[in-house]
Amino acid sequence: MFAASFTAMSRRTLCTGALLTAGLTAMPGAFAQGNYPSRPIVMIVPQAAGGTNDIVGRVVSQKLADKLGGSAVVDNRPGAGGNIGTQAVARAPKDGYTLLMTISSSQAINPALYKAPGFDPVADFQPVSLVGAVPNVLLAHPSFSARTVPELLALAKSRPGELQYASAGNGTLNHLLGEMLNQMAGVELRHVPYKGVAPALNDVLGGQLPLLFGSLPSTLSHIKADRLRALAVSSAQRSPVLPDVPALGEFVPGYSGTLWIGLFAPAGVPRDVMERLRDGMRQAMADKEMRDKLEAQGVELAGTPDKPVMGAEFAAILKQDIAKWARIVKASGATIN
Repeated sequence: MFAASFTAMSRRTLCTGALLTAGLTAMPGAFAQGNYPSRPIVMIVPQAAGGTNDIVGRVVSQKLADKLGGSAVVDNRPGAGGNIGTQAVARAPKDGYTLLMTISSSQAINPALYKAPGFDPVADFQPVSLVGAVPNVLLAHPSFSARTVPELLALAKSRPGELQYASAGNGTLNHLLGEMLNQMAGVELRHVPYKGVAPALNDVLGGQLPLLFGSLPSTLSHIKADRLRALAVSSAQRSPVLPDVPALGEFVPGYSGTLWIGLFAPAGVPRDVMERLRDGMRQAMADKEMRDKLEAQGVELAGTPDKPVMGAEFAAILKQDIAKWARIVKASGATIN
């Protein structure tokens, strides 16, 4: 009877079925998008394991996966100041299964610092959600004579070019924070670049150099153990984690330089997948457990639990920072081929 019914089917019905089948074949992502995520999401972190972005990425990836009802893995792709991992996401399939958890130094500074970073920070990506900001801390070895920012600035003005500060390398955020201080405070701290933050931090801990800008999560244990003295945080306001440490802007009006951390998808990911991702991040950013974990690491979370910073608002912050850091990079003369 089934065969007879099939034979009796009108030619018009057959044609309609064929067209529908052809339409679904032409849209291979149709079912995948409806079930997104149907396989693990890969969150690429373009920095090494153990750093600030890696710490944040691992916390956020698991909570995002929970909210989406899927799973996620973190894939560290360090190299070239973050360019290698960022390029990988820009070139990844546009299906929402490869995401970028990155920091402002890679996304907003590298385009001005590198002659050919290998990606366009705006055209190649869609912002999902800003997670938060991490202030750097202006740190001094305990033996350093200046114990406050006014004492440091007075000493630097009396000895131009003599006081040294370490950084993770030319063009890194902790290099440019020192350059911004030089420009805005009218001093001349001398930059000493290292090949990475670990050797720079080790030499300041050992007293070989007196000063360093270091991210709060990576240096908090040294501050609490009195191995380093915190002179000021680089953010516009004091950090809740170090409420007794002043902000540099209290002494140098307008000074503000934080490391923000945010989640991006490649440009071209379908709208419905982007909506799922943003909804998942909206729920994650409201989750108290995740917020507590990140705040304990010194992350100043973006927005509020019921109003995170997403989409166009995050895109505007990125564009502002690209312009800001381009000016500072140009004034510093830093460039990397």
